[in-house]
Amino acid sequence: MWKYLDVHSMDLIDKAQTTDELKRVLAELFQLQGWESDPRAAILLDLYIYTVQFSREHSFTREQSSAFFTIVKDTHEACVETPLPNVEECYRYFTELLFCHAIRRPPFSIDLFSQEQLALMSDYVVNTYFRHFKLYKYAFTPQVRRPPGNPMGNGTSSVSHTQHHQGPGPRAPLREYISAQLCQELAQLRLAMEERLQASEEQFNAKLALLEKVPNSPKGGGRGRRK
Repeated sequence: MWKYLDVHSMDLIDKAQTTDELKRVLAELFQLQGWESDPRAAILLDLYIYTVQFSREHSFTREQSSAFFTIVKDTHEACVETPLPNVEECYRYFTELLFCHAIRRPPFSIDLFSQEQLALMSDYVVNTYFRHFKLYKYAFTPQVRRPPGNPMGNGTSSVSHTQHHQGPGPRAPLREYISAQLCQELAQLRLAMEERLQASEEQFNAKLALLEKVPNSPKGGGRGRRK
């Protein structure tokens, strides 16, 4: 809470009534004014705008909006900190951030969000960010490529953030096969995410039920004081 959007920032965001005004405010706050010519800045700005709009649609408080924005931004930064596959680690990190704001256990966690809000946020991030995880990964992390004339790889590599488009050629069938495999892998990834989300929600429900059971025990009564 207040990590990226402090009280002053939230004041500016609350005053932004239109999408264009919100875009201008967020671009200034996070130095993304060059988004029209910088694709990565434009992607980040969209991510931030949709996150704020989600909070508005569900009537989040300022504290909740700021915390959820932090969760989304920190999850994204965990995604792009390495070009290596890390979707499982990022998803686990994301769920840990959620639970830290859904159960009161000072100083490690606070119950800032209700169980219903937790489910809404989980569903939103899984269906938006994690559904396009590889696209974010590709856009924001260096792609290691073997330089021309170095087929065996002598320890050097080239790094590129752009995609090299190739015309039709003998490798076209291979590219089609890779594209088909990618679509299949994304479908499997979404299914795995949904299964993990359901399992996480079940674990959360069990923890919540356990925490709620203790204060409701009758004072001085039977099992509550038995050793």
